[in-house]
Amino acid sequence: MQDLKYSIVGANSPLLEVTLSPDEALIAEAGAMLYTEEGIQFEAKLGDGSEQSGFFDELLSAGKRLFTGESLFLTHFTNMDSKPRKIAFGSPYPGTILPISLSNLPERTAIFQREVFLCATHGTKISVEITPKIGAGVLGGEGFILQKLEGEGTAFIHAGGSVIEKELEDEELLVDTGAIVGFSPSISYDIERVTDLRSSIFSGEGLFLAKLQGTGKVWLQSMPFRSLVGKVAQKMSEG
Repeated sequence: MQDLKYSIVGANSPLLEVTLSPDEALIAEAGAMLYTEEGIQFEAKLGDGSEQSGFFDELLSAGKRLFTGESLFLTHFTNMDSKPRKIAFGSPYPGTILPISLSNLPERTAIFQREVFLCATHGTKISVEITPKIGAGVLGGEGFILQKLEGEGTAFIHAGGSVIEKELEDEELLVDTGAIVGFSPSISYDIERVTDLRSSIFSGEGLFLAKLQGTGKVWLQSMPFRSLVGKVAQKMSEG
């Protein structure tokens, strides 16, 4: 697979501009596209178009996406022109657009919070990942349904604020549940209750923290979307 040509423009509310060669394609969440040049055709489809997926697999995957609150369809963009054409995707809120080279990851797989996926090269498999301990997702307030990306190409995710990438070596990391963007499948995910109730209440850190443990990559965001919404709501109420 040839390297994907792209540029990320802007800092606070960036946009992703991708140059598609003839017959090259991308898949994206519905409504993510900002603009496209003439010659790029787009079509809403049930599946992600990965080679491993048959019709019934795509139908099942679409049903799972609907169950998780995501759009039933993914949009497929293909350059039907004889020369390179550009397409751009906008960030849904202030933050960072981060390219993820799936082929460079262990198992060529990563697990993300479902709302962070922006787009990916055609052939990327997108599936639902259920948190093994359902209570972890419910108590953490982020939901127990995650999104798994698998493949050889490039995926783009959007996170709030700045993104921090950490490499764990048989280590444990305690994190605010909203700060998690994604992690390697080799990392276990659980929720740990803060034992000191008084410290939890008066420190403002909450009753629960996410525990990430193992060996692999972890991506964190400095401004979770729920925090951004909370700050905006607070300012509006004060005004």
